Amino acid sequence: MKRLEGRVALVTGGVGGVGAAVVKDFLAEGAAVIISDIRADKVDEAVAGLKAEGHAVAGAAASITDYDAFKSAVEAASGELGPVDIVVANAFVGGTAPTLDKTTPESFRQDVADNLAGTFNTVRAVIDGMKAARRGAIVVIGSVNGLTTLGQPAYSAAKAGLESLTRTMATEYGEHNIRANIICPGTVQTPAWDARIAQKPDVLDGLTKWYPLGRVATPGDIAKAVTFLASEDAAFISGVTLPVDGGLMAGNLQMARELTLEDR
Repeated sequence: MKRLEGRVALVTGGVGGVGAAVVKDFLAEGAAVIISDIRADKVDEAVAGLKAEGHAVAGAAASITDYDAFKSAVEAASGELGPVDIVVANAFVGGTAPTLDKTTPESFRQDVADNLAGTFNTVRAVIDGMKAARRGAIVVIGSVNGLTTLGQPAYSAAKAGLESLTRTMATEYGEHNIRANIICPGTVQTPAWDARIAQKPDVLDGLTKWYPLGRVATPGDIAKAVTFLASEDAAFISGVTLPVDGGLMAGNLQMARELTLEDR
């Protein structure tokens, strides 16, 4: 039996990068998937293509920052596929300011709305159904930015908030047999990097020196971890923060070598 057979999953930010990889893996594991994204044309395109391949999918085109519109879109899709029992809160917006000095009250508010409040809205839209069914798995996509200082302070603060929110969900929803965990990726080579790569083609190569495994992540690397946490393989794992970062948070070998004057 496939790991997600009989499950209905909601994946936000589901039409590109990590979200699209999660959708692909979930479908391969037997789940029906609601693909949500703010880009309605991309949602329609993805749903049409996957339905043509025989997959059980539906679209929910809405912004996670508009709770009522998002909830209505998800409910309509659930009417087609069934009640949601897996949520992957993947939708996010990159940081609007690189430093505190360049952060304004408005940009701070916007980053928190997009990246913290939006995830709250995502889970809130489906949690009552999960409670009624007495089963559910919530997988939040955070960031290593929420674990240490890596620039973009408002975005990072929102991602740090997601870690606290996830622990609270794990604690409060556990009695309903609902698990919640957060994955914190490092750099992931997604279309979000395209503009920077166009300006500086070797930009990702320059980042690999910080990663003990010597490369940045692919969307598939993150999707595999998401699938594990969503499945019954992780049935007794809840409230966990899982960095999927090639060892970035484990330590900085380049700095260690410079401090110890050891080349190897």
